[in-house]
Amino acid sequence: MVRGKAQMRRIENATSRQVTFSKRRNGLLKKAFELSVLCDAQVALIVFSPRGKLCEFASSSMEETIERYRNQVKEVQTENSATVEDVQNLRQEAEIMGNKIKVLELSKRKLLGEGLGSSTIEELQELEHQLERSLCIIRARKMHDYSEQIEELRAKEKLLASQNAMLNGKCLVQTKETTDERRANFQTLNFGESSDVDTGLFIGLPVKKNQTR
Repeated sequence: MVRGKAQMRRIENATSRQVTFSKRRNGLLKKAFELSVLCDAQVALIVFSPRGKLCEFASSSMEETIERYRNQVKEVQTENSATVEDVQNLRQEAEIMGNKIKVLELSKRKLLGEGLGSSTIEELQELEHQLERSLCIIRARKMHDYSEQIEELRAKEKLLASQNAMLNGKCLVQTKETTDERRANFQTLNFGESSDVDTGLFIGLPVKKNQTR
């Protein structure tokens, strides 16, 4: 037979309430003991009966367990309070940053020439000075960039001039070598043609080939 599920409410009958308390208390103490043995846990159990009678169980010293519990609670409270303070500080910082962003956005609009209707003379003068300072900085930066570009172009010009001079020197050397080679070939050809002439020594009148004897 399946036992019915007990309703979670106060038992009105005093005798039944006392019997149920005794049974469940013993079961609770047994479970606490089993938990401490099986899991090597530090367990402390304190129960007061309806009549004020104390029932307790501790796997070690009850005082040490209670002191450990108090220290743990203090640490948790300290961490929670620190967390709350951190959250508050973050909210304040976020609010401050939001205000700064609004001010910067308003200043940006004014620099772009928007929303100037509510500005005072002093604010407009300060805005004018700010724009003049910005313009001076921009011009200085532009001149600096121009100077760097000019220096780079001059360095490239020197490099190209050096390479051009080197190429001209190589060209002159090759031209001279080609000229010398052609001159040597020409002299060789002339020498070969002159070697076919009769250079024998002959004393007397020249003899004509067509003269009849």
